[in-house]
Amino acid sequence: MTRGARGTCIIHVMKMKNLKSILALALSLSALNLFVSGCVSTPDGGSKFGVPWKDTLTRRYPRSAEQLVIATRTVLTRNGKLLVDNSVNNTFEAKVNERSVYVRITKVDEKATELKIMVRTGMGADIDLAAELDKQIALQLTVTP
Repeated sequence: MTRGARGTCIIHVMKMKNLKSILALALSLSALNLFVSGCVSTPDGGSKFGVPWKDTLTRRYPRSAEQLVIATRTVLTRNGKLLVDNSVNNTFEAKVNERSVYVRITKVDEKATELKIMVRTGMGADIDLAAELDKQIALQLTVTP
């Protein structure tokens, strides 16, 4: 091996060590970001571990809170398993398609009631399921007297 080839080989080894260090640092920062991403607030006032995404739909209906509670209860039991039915503050928790569903119903005024639906997977959100449940609740309101 000539002297020039040996110097080139040492430079390549040093570049590889730097590349490995940079790769290890990038993986460490990615893992750290995953673990410090935090918690998200649920509509029922609790919190759940996860990455904050757009996961909550808010709708207003020109119906009473009682009508919305009945329609929500019907839709959640039809689509999955109703876990929590809190009639004091009108919050629900359910499991639908292995996803956690949180619903809060709030009376805005005499003519309007607000509905918040949050659907979470293991770490992310399922806004499509939230929209589907919202649509089913709206349709159930047309059936409910």
